[in-house]
Amino acid sequence: MSKILSIQGGRVIDPANDRDEIADVYAVDGVLVDSLTPDQAEQAETIDASGCVVAPGLVDIHVHFREPGQTHKETIKSGSHCAAAGGFTTVVCMPNTSPTCDNAGTIQYIKDAIDRDALVNIYPTGCITKNMDGVEMAPIGSLKNAGVVAVTDDGKCVQSNELMRRILEYANMFGLPVFDHCQDYALTEGAVMNEGDVSLRLGVKGWPAAAEDIIVARNCILSAYTGAHVHMQHISSAYSMDLIRRVKNRGGRVTAEVTPHHLALTDKSLSTYDPNFKMNPPLRTEDDRQALIQGVIDGTIDCICTDHAPHTDYEKDVELDHAPFGIIGLETSLAVSLEVLYHSGLTDLNTIIGLMTYKGAAICHLPAGTLSSGEAADVVIFDPDEKWTVDPEKSFSKSQNCPWNGDKLRGRIKRTICAGETVFLNGKIIPAS
Repeated sequence: MSKILSIQGGRVIDPANDRDEIADVYAVDGVLVDSLTPDQAEQAETIDASGCVVAPGLVDIHVHFREPGQTHKETIKSGSHCAAAGGFTTVVCMPNTSPTCDNAGTIQYIKDAIDRDALVNIYPTGCITKNMDGVEMAPIGSLKNAGVVAVTDDGKCVQSNELMRRILEYANMFGLPVFDHCQDYALTEGAVMNEGDVSLRLGVKGWPAAAEDIIVARNCILSAYTGAHVHMQHISSAYSMDLIRRVKNRGGRVTAEVTPHHLALTDKSLSTYDPNFKMNPPLRTEDDRQALIQGVIDGTIDCICTDHAPHTDYEKDVELDHAPFGIIGLETSLAVSLEVLYHSGLTDLNTIIGLMTYKGAAICHLPAGTLSSGEAADVVIFDPDEKWTVDPEKSFSKSQNCPWNGDKLRGRIKRTICAGETVFLNGKIIPAS
């Protein structure tokens, strides 16, 4: 018997198709359709979306699900539950697992885990260097054949410009974007947070924005030199934003992402030495934050990504110098983005949803992010105005390292639908039937 959905009365926002209207959305057997026959309409499961936004399932091309090797922090299963709770139906996971994703065997292991445990669409990436050591190029062609959608050493940065050039040339042969975590190690050794007035006052070793800017400039130059697509991850610096803007205005083949936490927070958040605000790249100044927001508004930023990076409480709850970098963010991403960009009046829902759906999908050539007829019925229904409190005990992650724990946010996910099946509904995960 066919599985038929009729989502009625919501505000349908589908930026990829320039659609914003009160309308109904229909799906048959996991595929979106323009309309239902009278018989199908009688059989359909009716979902009342009045007062809510109906949008394509959200897309995040930068998450860490820690499997294999670090499953005490997160797994494919728990990560997919976080994604569903956050309204995401498609995510791309990073390769800094144990072992690293520098060979086809590890990629196959992850794909098997996805097939077995995932509630949403998860795509793997492969490393650009063996064991992410930054010394020898990984077998990029083999990784492409194994099914990766991008290559990256995220969490680390290749320091050799010559090696990076060869990586870009090789990845370009296979049509793979190269994601880069932009960090000059010589400027960041032992650094904990942004270098500035706050780090000086706290007596903490600072991390200059120049460490990011130098690698961003390097990547822009090498992209132009090789013709390869370089995607700059979690941009945090105003100068980097300006570099990327100028290169894109000249037609450069570069893209960039920003995280909700860099849009919302500054280095002042670390004034209490709370490790839940320690991240890589670090939270920077208010001037940097405003530059990132401007990059979102003027289109320099291509997508919003969480960099969802789970760590257990016993790993995070130590002295600031010794705590690992990173926070979880899938369940709070939409609400934080709405708070910073929409509820403040800086931009509209269409812009935010576009940055969290089809624009990220396009970077990795993923079949996601739209409500076009014939596409998979991946849908999120959310109330942009409903307030809720971030409760770490109710998180679906295996870790609780979230800077918004205990805070009240606006913008609540009501239902997440993946391939026509409801996987999250009103605070609860709905297991696959």
